[in-house]
Amino acid sequence: MTDRKTFSDLVALIRRLRAPDGCPWDRAQTHASLRPYVLEEAHEVIAAIDQGDPREMADELGDLLLQVLLHSQIASEANQFTIEDVIDGLANKLIRRHPHVFADAPSDIDSIRRTWDEVKEQEGHAKTQLPPLLAARKLVDHLSSSPEEIEQADYANDEARAGGMILSAIARAWKSGIDPEIALCKALQSFSQDKVKD
Repeated sequence: MTDRKTFSDLVALIRRLRAPDGCPWDRAQTHASLRPYVLEEAHEVIAAIDQGDPREMADELGDLLLQVLLHSQIASEANQFTIEDVIDGLANKLIRRHPHVFADAPSDIDSIRRTWDEVKEQEGHAKTQLPPLLAARKLVDHLSSSPEEIEQADYANDEARAGGMILSAIARAWKSGIDPEIALCKALQSFSQDKVKD
């Protein structure tokens, strides 16, 4: 039985791949060139979760972790940040955002959500332009409005009204415990397969 690799072994392995005598492909990568792979690997993790195969999921999570390690190594070479900075920043963020666990803040769900949003705002992160479907899901997650109220709101024109119907469908899915983006992907897959058969 071979020795199991540790996180430190993995960090050292990535450093070796990026070394001058390492892998030409790994050495050529930049933050920008790796952007598509971050998204691709995240989608493959989701597919593994849907398959319900723990070994496949572990494998795909490893590929996603590779992206974190590569970006951290590239940044380290430019004296920007290290994997240790990433870990330290995440740990501190989790402690800050969970005062109901690490301090004496209220632990009911509404208070937890409100505190999470307040802490995020205090952290001063720049607003990220999310894809519309994800932005809509995040919005409806914070709304007290029902899907029916969203659909029947007073919209300025037909185009906005059509958008309201889509937003309502997103709210209905999310409030039912279904991720609308994954649901839409599955619907597209099923619909396209049915049409190919026809």
